[in-house]
Amino acid sequence: MLLTALPDDGEREGGGACVPRSVASWSADKDLTGEFARYGDDPSRADDWTGGDGTHSVRLPDGRVLWLFSDTYLGRVHAPPNPFGESYTWREASAPLVRNSAVVMRDGRLERTLPAPLFANPAPNQWRWPVAARVEPRSPGSSEQVLRVLLWVRTAGQAPWIYGVPTATEVATLSLPELRVESVVKVLDQQLVPDPSRRVLFGTTLVEEDGWTYVFGGDDGQATSRPVSHAYVARVPEGGLAEPGAWQYWNGSEWGKPGARLPPVLGDGQRTGVGSAFSVARVSGTYVLFTMAAGSAGLTTVTSYWACSPAGPWHGPTKGFSPSLPAGGQVAAYNPQVHPELSGDGRLVLSYDVNWLDTGDAAAQLSRNVSLYRPRFVTLTAAPAR
Repeated sequence: MLLTALPDDGEREGGGACVPRSVASWSADKDLTGEFARYGDDPSRADDWTGGDGTHSVRLPDGRVLWLFSDTYLGRVHAPPNPFGESYTWREASAPLVRNSAVVMRDGRLERTLPAPLFANPAPNQWRWPVAARVEPRSPGSSEQVLRVLLWVRTAGQAPWIYGVPTATEVATLSLPELRVESVVKVLDQQLVPDPSRRVLFGTTLVEEDGWTYVFGGDDGQATSRPVSHAYVARVPEGGLAEPGAWQYWNGSEWGKPGARLPPVLGDGQRTGVGSAFSVARVSGTYVLFTMAAGSAGLTTVTSYWACSPAGPWHGPTKGFSPSLPAGGQVAAYNPQVHPELSGDGRLVLSYDVNWLDTGDAAAQLSRNVSLYRPRFVTLTAAPAR
């Protein structure tokens, strides 16, 4: 049974406040980038976060900010020089690498890493990557709040699936304020979709609006021959993220149950589309989507799209910008994520992750210079496009 439809043209939800928007200005956020460098470079800790990717964040009711990461290095770091005589803080090759972690920030200062991995592997050769999160009622209408964290389940695979085969979307429930994992529920299993490049994982970003949580997802087309992936959207009533039956998926004309194949809301597989992870923010009446650009520019350049409704139609891409990357390194930027809890006054805080391009040499390079594998931050404005 299909559920509530959006207006026919898909453009009316934003009302008169919805106008085309694109990045008008941006600057490096040295303070926030420097805070992760300070925390990761502290040689006094032996089991805390020293670097990671898949950067997401959520503000907790007591004011703390919880930072969620996918693949994470733990262990002790050493002050420079490194074994090659370079002026880099470094870690030993034996330093532990876990599939996910969480770091607590209070009053703008990172203070501790939760026991990692926070989310245990669901099965042999499978792991969980945390993505978007939000605080919501334990159930619709409940006065008790919990933290919901979206999880991507991936299964080890052969090339081109070197980062794992998409498997399922799950939702974890954590108690507040303790941040204890209470349960993990599978909301969308993709194992029966025969083509891994067509499997959709939800949770790369979410937007809260009028009692709904709009949850965006993507496929892994970039792992094959397509230069960009497709974006998809679902919605869940407030308090229902951990209830698989509460999820409604956009089928191209209405919200309903998941079909055999969901239509994307963005992406033609060539010129338009998204990277492996992207982010959506609501700026006044306009939804703005940030992603890496298509093709080779996707290694360095963030671009954006805009829409008046989560389901689109999405317009763009607009002119992109290229944030700074470590000098002299064979590195790439990816996973641009907006952090609404740190944004305000018309400005958005956006992070991007950095990694070594040669996967065969990446682990050695990331230990040789621990500063590489950490989030960087920019502050930007998404102004009406001229």
